[in-house]
Amino acid sequence: MTTAGGDRADGTDGEGLLAAHLERIRQAPADHGTVELLVRRPAVDEREVLDEAQLDVASGLVGDSWSTRTSTRRPEGPDPDRQLTLVSARVMELLAGPRDRWPEAGDQLYVDLDLSEANLPPGSRLAIGDALIEITAQPHRGCAKFSRRFGPDAVRLVNSPIGCELRLRGVNARVVRGGAIRRGDTISKA
Repeated sequence: MTTAGGDRADGTDGEGLLAAHLERIRQAPADHGTVELLVRRPAVDEREVLDEAQLDVASGLVGDSWSTRTSTRRPEGPDPDRQLTLVSARVMELLAGPRDRWPEAGDQLYVDLDLSEANLPPGSRLAIGDALIEITAQPHRGCAKFSRRFGPDAVRLVNSPIGCELRLRGVNARVVRGGAIRRGDTISKA
């Protein structure tokens, strides 16, 4: 990623490039988008790109390690408000570049949809394939791992006021109704 205000080797201005990308991110569909990539995390730092996945109310994305994870915030077990993470495909194009690098972010659903707080406040529901998910209030922020993978500028951007407003790091969700989902499925406000 280019540092805001810095000149790039290709001669473009970093602020202009960032502004153009933010405008493209803001133009994501508000009501009906597309699932661009599905990723399962069978273990820490492992990724499997899938064409199809099963969402389950109890276990989230079937085969994903979410159900076995604990954290300092919740040592008793996985946080149901962080069962799934969705991130904008447009943001990943900016931060990671080629699609084969996107899974490094550690999210499960990479979507072309406006994930901003204004468009999808907590409690909003999204239909995907046979499944239904609900956006939770738990914020999704850039962390040290995200910084190692995509650089400190990427973390500063996603954690900035505009980054938080647009949810550039993505959103947390939980499964309300299980079902099959596929890459290419429509993701729609329910």
